[in-house]
Amino acid sequence: MKQDNRKIARISQVVTAVLFCAFLAGFGLLHILLPDRTFSPVENRTLSSMPDFSWSALVDGSYTSRLEKYLEDQFPLRDGWMGLKNRYEYLLGKREFHGVYLCGDRLIHKIEDASRAEQNIAYLQKLTELTDIPVYLGLIPTAAEVYRDQLPAGAENFDQAAYLKKVRESVPDAVWVDMEKWMDGASGVSLFYRTDHHWTSAGAWHGYAALMEAMGEPFEPLGTPETVSENFYGTLYSSSGVHWLAPDTIERYVSGESVTVENFEKGETHGLYVDSFLGEKDKYASFLGGNTPLYIIRNPEAASEEKLLVVRDSYSDAMAPFLSQYFAEIHLVDLRYYRTSVVEYARENGMDRIFVCYSVENFVKDLDAVFMGR
Repeated sequence: MKQDNRKIARISQVVTAVLFCAFLAGFGLLHILLPDRTFSPVENRTLSSMPDFSWSALVDGSYTSRLEKYLEDQFPLRDGWMGLKNRYEYLLGKREFHGVYLCGDRLIHKIEDASRAEQNIAYLQKLTELTDIPVYLGLIPTAAEVYRDQLPAGAENFDQAAYLKKVRESVPDAVWVDMEKWMDGASGVSLFYRTDHHWTSAGAWHGYAALMEAMGEPFEPLGTPETVSENFYGTLYSSSGVHWLAPDTIERYVSGESVTVENFEKGETHGLYVDSFLGEKDKYASFLGGNTPLYIIRNPEAASEEKLLVVRDSYSDAMAPFLSQYFAEIHLVDLRYYRTSVVEYARENGMDRIFVCYSVENFVKDLDAVFMGR
């Protein structure tokens, strides 16, 4: 009996070894046969390519490091294995994936870098001291603040409410745009995408309403949306590796028929929306056309003849359609790419008002806010 048991054990070990070797050989063969991928739409990033060999790179370790990254990026069926790994960890109780919290059917990014939080407040105050043009200040609380009650128990979370209060008190010469109040008072609409860090069109309307209220100007109601995509997977879907959530829906509330958008960098003019992006991974870029140094929006049928300068991040892309209905001309400057003095730009281009509009997450780490204080 003992001999039979030992024989069965040896056979089992041999079968296990054969299957394991076959598994490795199979994936090795797949790695050889399958063409390398240059881009992962799921992770929304460029993948590593086979590094060039040199003896110096081998000696200093850079070749083996790049080779390891190449093999990792080009591993056969990589996306499926990553999804399976994260599902397994989720079943074990894990709720944070690469700095992203999984909160039911929603992904929420936590603020991990606030290194410029204090310095950038000083630049805001300097801006108000250097210009006579009215400055409106609207920092957008992110989903981590608006949906803080949905975060996992004990989740690390930057205190955005306290920071907003400090900014408001520290920059008394700016007109405060109370985004927090309008978003806290929202009901019946989703203010942020579930798989992306940006706010939805409905969320952007609440920011627009907060600005117009601060200006003492009338504003249009939210209205009825037009659905333009039901298959949007955003940046948090890509970065977290949580790939089993349902896609988001993208909606629009403004037709923008009379509106033109000049892309200063490309030297071209198009409409308020760029529908070609709806067929790509970055569908949020269909608002205006994605990140660029400077957009100039013009609407000859706007409610006023005023010119508005928006110093902004990408959250403003979804708000721009609403703003275009009131302002005849809107200049959207992204200081990450268009490094210029905000004060000088506003004066040279005859701006009537300046609107500083950032998400809290981007503002507290932004290295280019220095241009507001010049």
